[in-house]
Amino acid sequence: MRDLSLPAAVERSFDQWLEPFLVAFGHKVRRKWAPIYVRGLLMPGERKSVEPLAARVAPGDVEQIHHFVATSRWDTEAVEQVLLKKADALLGGAGAHLIIDDTAIPKKGEHSVGVAHQYCGQLGKQANCQSLVSVTLARDEMPLPIALRLFLPQAWSEDRARCRRAMVPDDIVHKPKWQIALDEIQRIRRAVLSRTPVERIPETNAPAL
Repeated sequence: MRDLSLPAAVERSFDQWLEPFLVAFGHKVRRKWAPIYVRGLLMPGERKSVEPLAARVAPGDVEQIHHFVATSRWDTEAVEQVLLKKADALLGGAGAHLIIDDTAIPKKGEHSVGVAHQYCGQLGKQANCQSLVSVTLARDEMPLPIALRLFLPQAWSEDRARCRRAMVPDDIVHKPKWQIALDEIQRIRRAVLSRTPVERIPETNAPAL
């Protein structure tokens, strides 16, 4: 296995930063592969898909990395709670804002989940792409992404055979982007309001999350 070290300044705080996420993952196998995958994302290298990433950080373990990223399924709520707490500590409070946006990823093929001929902001025109709803917490000039939800076009949702081939769970159906955005805002608000008084953000006229 190749050297997985990061730049010294990052390495010093990497384990401490990642530990709450590993606790939220829970399962020992996910706890093993999550740090390796995250290191692969942080390390130099233009291609971040599974095979080239694994070649850099875990040669010979492509199948394990692929299983961690694409095959295994777990409840993301605990991990998202950690992310929200970290984001709130960095940028929450007076003057913070939620930014809702439409994010597109151009795709040449037709088999990736949600790919369709639709508006692609990255290209400024209609194109074959995946479309996602993003939520970013920002204060002053610092943004921090806290949610990214894939938009499933209605043509996909109505073709359950196609969904099954792409391993889309049966409970994932088409929702308009405005509904996805509202669902995410409500989820974030519930997360903030459910915290203990010590964890909660001081009430202000501006949204914290």
